[in-house]
Amino acid sequence: MSSLSLKGIKKVYPYSESKKKKKKGEEEKKNNLLVTEEGVLAVQDFNLEIADKEFIVLVGPSGCGKSTTLRMVAGLEEISGGELYIDGKLVNDVAPKDRDIAMVFQSYALYPHMTVYDNMAYPLRLRKMPESEVDRLVQEAARTLDITQYLDRKPKALSGGQRQRVAIGRAIVREPKVLLMDEPLSNLDAKLRNQMRAEIIKLRQKINTTFMYVTHDQTEAMTLGDRIVIMKDGVIQQIGTPQEVFDHPANLFVAGFIGMPRMNMFSADLVKENGKYSVKIGEVCVELDAEKQAKLEAKNVAPQSITLGVRPEHVSLAKSGEAALHGTIDVSEMMGSAVHLHVNTMGVDAIIIVQTMGLDAETMANFATGKELAFSFNGSVAHVFSKETGKNLEF
Repeated sequence: MSSLSLKGIKKVYPYSESKKKKKKGEEEKKNNLLVTEEGVLAVQDFNLEIADKEFIVLVGPSGCGKSTTLRMVAGLEEISGGELYIDGKLVNDVAPKDRDIAMVFQSYALYPHMTVYDNMAYPLRLRKMPESEVDRLVQEAARTLDITQYLDRKPKALSGGQRQRVAIGRAIVREPKVLLMDEPLSNLDAKLRNQMRAEIIKLRQKINTTFMYVTHDQTEAMTLGDRIVIMKDGVIQQIGTPQEVFDHPANLFVAGFIGMPRMNMFSADLVKENGKYSVKIGEVCVELDAEKQAKLEAKNVAPQSITLGVRPEHVSLAKSGEAALHGTIDVSEMMGSAVHLHVNTMGVDAIIIVQTMGLDAETMANFATGKELAFSFNGSVAHVFSKETGKNLEF
């Protein structure tokens, strides 16, 4: 078993200026982080249960507290408050070497004077393992990561992707309970990142350990994680499967952060007529689907001004005679299988993704800059957010 339990985890960094700038009991913000009498709250009230062999991804913008959380799990940062359990054992004050975890860093952190073999063998030799057992574990990890042919080389003779495989190999030879990965692919180019994502997915299927992975790249989060933890300013915004956070974002931040291109946002109204909820934007009124109707009805949501969210891939070109929104194409980006149209509509810049397969040259000519465009969406893809709180009104 390799379960983790984080209960009310908090990290506070000292902030001497805070005492000069505020009176007792008052709170302020520094770089969007909360400042109290204790100091700067880098992570606050972090609660998460991670099951055995689960792959959890912490994702969010730079400075949101995700790496700090990972370092607290590793024991590299002191926990200011809350409790951390590994396999049911409280480990707040347990030294990193005794937590049975391994960590892969962004910078590879390989010993340049050692061969690949010696880099991978080093943590095992520190444990005074028999050399025969060291060799077995290193060779097994090398086969798993397809780096057997590089065992006699020094790190400087390897590419970035190969070095990262060695760093992962050095972590997994110990057969840790938990494997922590702190933005391990951020130093690689786009092609290598795609390859290494696939390698990590394969690795996950081959080894019996629990993964905790940190990234600011939402594509990595969506493709790797069993569940995603989305963070902002040291606070968890939403926890769910990739599909859940994509289909049902808890608030405007999650809606804008998850998905590429980002979700379109419009100023609109939530109206209710004959017991049915609809969203009204301009002169267009779209009735929400049954699932959304039920959720809004259960919460007895009142008609109000809202922020309406619709993902670019869920917008469609309007058919003749259909009630539609109108806009002018500012930019047309040809992506091969699809064209991304940046449309100015009602004073807002919106993105529409149109699949190009089956479209003739005459239709494609209508996607040029300056052309007028009519588009629509249906009630199953509309997301309604409170203008006051930014929260999804369905939840």
